[in-house]
Amino acid sequence: MMFHRFLLILALLIPADRALALDCGGATQSCIVADGEYHIAIPDGWQGGPAVMHLHGYGGSGAKAIGRKDFVERFTSRGYALIAPNALPWDEGKPRDWAVRDGWLIYPRRDVLFLRAVLADAVMHFDVDPNRLLLTGFSRGGSMVWDMACHAPDFARAYAPAAGGFWLPMPENCTGPASILHVHGFADATVPLEGRSIHSEEYEITIRQADIWEGLQLWRRENSCPSNPAEHEISDGIWRKRWKCEDGSLALALHKGKHGLPPGWTSMVLDWFESLDN
Repeated sequence: MMFHRFLLILALLIPADRALALDCGGATQSCIVADGEYHIAIPDGWQGGPAVMHLHGYGGSGAKAIGRKDFVERFTSRGYALIAPNALPWDEGKPRDWAVRDGWLIYPRRDVLFLRAVLADAVMHFDVDPNRLLLTGFSRGGSMVWDMACHAPDFARAYAPAAGGFWLPMPENCTGPASILHVHGFADATVPLEGRSIHSEEYEITIRQADIWEGLQLWRRENSCPSNPAEHEISDGIWRKRWKCEDGSLALALHKGKHGLPPGWTSMVLDWFESLDN
């Protein structure tokens, strides 16, 4: 929790009337930090509070995420600020991508450090509570969430990746336990549950998605979750399973769709997030 103590001390040094005075936020004007930028949307009457940081998929952007009014309002209507950082193009002229640990070490930025800088800035200028942060992400953004949960578990209160997991070589262990809700489409062919290989003729390299089930097995070990059956339910086309763990929290939601977010995803992850402290 040393990182969060640092953020809180930093926030106390900023006058209260500066919290919402920045000329940034929304889809049109990004907030600039070291090595990158992010977009943010805050609820009406915001006086500080919890936040969701959402990592876009391959080729996406934080501006596109914040520009989706219905997506944003699902978070802000429940009192959450929505933070949407921008990934960098992984090479000149290439799409934006996160520096996921996939064995291909050519990414232009250390995104663990970048995301820490984004959070520190949001705490300082928008009064975001770092102890009530949920990190979410879709596809490659979801893979970055897995990496953050594994290698920087102190970053957020909880992690909710969707349609993305570890890449090979998969870590043998993580820095510590974490609270995770993973959401995946049973018919996902882009990031299959069992993983797949992707070959680049241009760069003569093959990268491999790890098996989602093996990733969950790693989290069961890290969180000390018994392998025996635990609570589960099927409703609205979604199968939910929760393990009873000694440390952290672990849950899985499988929907019948393909590579995408299921209907009601926002409510699902926020309900789960809020249940962690009950």
